[in-house]
Amino acid sequence: MVKSMNYVMVFKRRAGSFFFFMMLIGLFISCSTNEIMEDPDDGIDIEPVEADYSLLFVGNSLTYTNNLPLLVKQAAEDRGYNIETRSLAYPNYAIVDHWADGQVQTLIKSKKYDFVIIQQGPSSQQEGHRMLIDSGADYAALCKENGAELAYYMVWPPVSVFHRFDRVIANYTDAARKNNAILCPVGRVWKDYIDQTMDYSYYGFDDFHPSLKGSQVAADVIISSLIR
Repeated sequence: MVKSMNYVMVFKRRAGSFFFFMMLIGLFISCSTNEIMEDPDDGIDIEPVEADYSLLFVGNSLTYTNNLPLLVKQAAEDRGYNIETRSLAYPNYAIVDHWADGQVQTLIKSKKYDFVIIQQGPSSQQEGHRMLIDSGADYAALCKENGAELAYYMVWPPVSVFHRFDRVIANYTDAARKNNAILCPVGRVWKDYIDQTMDYSYYGFDDFHPSLKGSQVAADVIISSLIR
């Protein structure tokens, strides 16, 4: 009989401890919930920040190397702007190839983009010059119809044909002027720097595609040309 009573006492003590423990847990959860409800501003963005500008890049490997659109986004953030980017860039593509694919027209017609930045190249020869002007006119007309501004991303020739640099600069400048478009004179900035320093570090390992340094310079020139 005494032994049975001891079991009962132990059970009551343990049960009491258990219920006391559960009460503490309930109190903790209640306090935590109240704190969350009373202080909703906990540093988490409930809604995404609306972009100041939306950019569509259309080009080839000189655009996608080093993820130039991302570098442009970062350069814009350094200036206090929030931008969104989309890129259509494939190896060896000219702007006429993108037009033939048809996707670029669909994107421009969506009216989501403030700027459409086109690039091919280097376009130092007569055929490239003609494409920049004639195909560029198609882009310019479609951009105007859909509330976007056309911009030319001026590139550069390989080191092996550096003597063609002036033609690249002239052809892009001429195309932008004739199509009433913005000119992002990256190639001109590259050439001025190389002429002054004889430093070719804007070029990457193959002496054509840009190094990261070269792409960062391109990003700065592009964002400075678009947002003034």
